[in-house]
Parts: sequence; C-alpha cells; structure tokens
Amino acid sequence: MLGRREFLAYATSSLPALAMTGVIPFAGAAPGADAWDLKWPTRLTGTRKAVFDVAEIDSGFGVFRAAVWAGQRVELLGSAPTDVSPVVVLRSHAVVLALQQSFWNRYSVGRLRRVTHPVSLKETARNPALMDATDGIPAPLANATLPKQLSRGVTVLACNLALQSWIDAVAETEKLSEAEARKQVVSALVPGVILQPSGVLATILAQEHGCAYIRSA
Repeated sequence: MLGRREFLAYATSSLPALAMTGVIPFAGAAPGADAWDLKWPTRLTGTRKAVFDVAEIDSGFGVFRAAVWAGQRVELLGSAPTDVSPVVVLRSHAVVLALQQSFWNRYSVGRLRRVTHPVSLKETARNPALMDATDGIPAPLANATLPKQLSRGVTVLACNLALQSWIDAVAETEKLSEAEARKQVVSALVPGVILQPSGVLATILAQEHGCAYIRSA
C-alpha cells in the first residue's frame, strides 16, 4: 500500500489533473478501466450478504471470520447455504494473504511481515490463509481458508493499490520492468481471487449491493 508520504507525493504531483476532474487517479501500471472485473456483485444472490474488510494479516483471522459468519447463519439461524453471500476484501497489509505460498517462500513474506501462526502464535513462513490440517490448525480453521471458501463460491477481492508495493519490491529485487513485475505478482494471486482497482472501491461497491459491513482485521 502507498504510505502517507508516497500517497501525498503522488497526489500532489497530479494537481493539474485533480483540478480538472476532481478525482485522484490510482498509481501503478494498472490495466485500463475496461479490464477490471466489476461485475462480481451479480454473484451475490443470497439475501444475507456481508463484506469482510480485511486490512491486516492478523494470522489470517480476517479471512476466517467470513466463514464463521456464514456457518453460524446456516447452523444457528437456519439460512440455506445458497442464501448466504460473503465477500472478503483483502487490502492494505492483508493483500499479501491473496498471494500463493510459492510467492511467500520466494520473498520471505512471513519473516518480513512477522506473520504469526493462528494457533501457536509463533512466527511462521506459511500464509495462514492457505494453511491446512498439516499446519497444525483445527478443522474449523482448515475449512475456513481461502481455497476452501473460494471452492464454496465466496467472493474474494484483492486491492490493486496495496499490491503495488509488492510489484515495486519484485521489480527492484528481480531487476524487472514494472510490466514484467506486475505480470509476475498478479500471476501469483490465489486462483479465484479477483483483483480490484482498490480495496476501498470494492468494499463500498459491496455495500452498495446490499452487504452489511464489518472491519474483519
């Protein structure tokens, strides 16, 4: 994610454009507007909808909480599974949860971000949102990981603005162009995760389509 100084520097460098349009464009070599998948709200067919705003890694619990809510709606309140539509938005520091374990291994994400195991609370090299029973997590958490939720049709969105910091890091580390680094990082997204122009846009779009909001991490 752009830090405060970087964001202000970028915004103020665009003042002529801002004066004309009244908006702040987003940074990074991102696709054009027609390349974004902004039709995902049509997938939210349940009458019980909620968006889980995940901004911190928090041992993966921001992701897990979406599954907890969906399970409780079904088990305790009698909703049909098809009537429950969770949306998980991974933004800010948490966007790295949307990246596959191979990316975490290559760039030592766990060590750099001091990520902790959701049960032992010890530092881990594993992406907690991708863990399974072999990682020492109980069945309820193993059933609430990103791959499990995606397989059940949960909508998972990732913030392009936040992803830019990893693109920049990969470009510098691997001596790649911006375009090459973007291609590499985007290809490392967990299959099924939908990249959005920003997590803020995605979160508000979910609310505009009837989702209750919760700051999940």
